[in-house]
Amino acid sequence: MTTSPRTAEVSRDTAETKITVRIDLDGTGQSRLATGIGFFDHMLDQIARHGMIDLDVRAQGDLHIDGHHTVEDVGITFGQAVRQAVGDKTGITRYGHSYVPLDEALSRVVIDFSGRPGLVTDVNFTSGMIGTFDTQLLHEFFQGFVNHALVTLHIDNLKGVNAHHQAETIFKAFGRALRMALTPDPRAAGQIPSTKGSL
Repeated sequence: MTTSPRTAEVSRDTAETKITVRIDLDGTGQSRLATGIGFFDHMLDQIARHGMIDLDVRAQGDLHIDGHHTVEDVGITFGQAVRQAVGDKTGITRYGHSYVPLDEALSRVVIDFSGRPGLVTDVNFTSGMIGTFDTQLLHEFFQGFVNHALVTLHIDNLKGVNAHHQAETIFKAFGRALRMALTPDPRAAGQIPSTKGSL
């Protein structure tokens, strides 16, 4: 079982964004979020609540251009923080999956803390915008995350008519899959969950 705190704080400072992410993988689902994009904050809150991760995200970005840099760079920084907090992955379950419905929408997310970045998405949004959030940026957020957390992630929106519902089922399912993968496996305490002996 995990005995040391699985926490991290990572900052990213570029000409386009200034971002700080603090996480506790063994939290209670509390969040403090300020990205300047209301719907994006709502989605990050889903990750925290359903992943049982305490998540603090502070972002200042060039929103006068659009949300692209902010959303992508939060994904990058969040991925770096998760990778740092999870350490060498000793004793974790490694794999996680979840199906989540919301009214007419249904999504499936599957994650593997493989040490290899990979993203496959099958999402056809019914609208290009949700509030001020460009739905194309969902892919950019998760691409930044997998590249820096070094995970394989499959995201499928199986059904959906309302774009808000489509996105929310994805983020909720991601949070729950993340929670499953990061949960310590008492039968594998002290072991790396791989035949290679490292991840």
